[in-house]
Amino acid sequence: MPYDYNDAPQMLADFLIYIDTIKGKSKNTSKEYFYDLRTFFRFLKLHFKQADKQTAFDDISIDDIGIDLLAKVKLSDLYAYMAYLNRDRANTASSRARKVSSLKTFYKYLTINQNLLTVNPVKDLESPKIGKSLPKYLDLDSSLSLLGAADGESKRDYCILTILLNCGLRVSELVAINISDILKDTLTVTGKGNKQRTIYLNDACVNAIRYYLEARPKDNVHDRDALFLNKNKQRLGVRGVQLLIKKYLHRAGLDERKYSTHKLRHTAATLMYKHGNVDILALQAILGHENLSTTEIYTHVDNAQLRDAVNKNPLSGIKPKD
Repeated sequence: MPYDYNDAPQMLADFLIYIDTIKGKSKNTSKEYFYDLRTFFRFLKLHFKQADKQTAFDDISIDDIGIDLLAKVKLSDLYAYMAYLNRDRANTASSRARKVSSLKTFYKYLTINQNLLTVNPVKDLESPKIGKSLPKYLDLDSSLSLLGAADGESKRDYCILTILLNCGLRVSELVAINISDILKDTLTVTGKGNKQRTIYLNDACVNAIRYYLEARPKDNVHDRDALFLNKNKQRLGVRGVQLLIKKYLHRAGLDERKYSTHKLRHTAATLMYKHGNVDILALQAILGHENLSTTEIYTHVDNAQLRDAVNKNPLSGIKPKD
């Protein structure tokens, strides 16, 4: 069984192996599938009266669930599950939409890949509508302030911030960088699903990496190819990056509760689009988005752009007669 999926029935364990090895999903994605489907299985046992109502929901065992129970599920049961998630577990629309996606993938696997079911009740299940919101990001001045907070403090931290703000990497991609992934002004990044893409480094990134490598420890290093090391000379982890970014946000006078490591990815994308006039398809390739619709959230315009657009109307200078 992959990882530590305790209590998972065999068909769920087989599905998670399929997701991991055949579909090439990341470890975190596989865990999300497990958590989503475990919640669904526990609901089914309650819904079909196969669990003691006195048992706490999170204590309901799912290791005895078989294909017969899943075959009983109808569309009405799925809507009852959606209502339960909304009413009893206070799941947001985004969280419920993710659970619908997990169910669709799982039932497709059971019906098409394994032929364990002849009817797929989830295919007609509608996903909750999610309101689109603009991504939070640092403006140019705030980005410069953040870089300035690390400049002269730590060559490693300055390099990390420079790469995040210029290249828009996910933090998981950043900590996975090896020295061997860097060739002159190119960086090979391994993203979601172990998909690789090439990032072209600008002068700021090239210089920051070169200055950091001069100071990077060389003796007694546990992972000699890891670019970023922690104080124990081991590969720097995601949590370590999150903490250092929080520190420099505070030092720069920025709200560390409002911004996060992922907001720096939003920042890089927005700055490239807004100030660099980067084509949306190029931005998609840089960020490693599978779908263009994911990248399109960065095509938003701010209030200054809206005001400028109205002021450029050829009728904007007309005044009423006295």
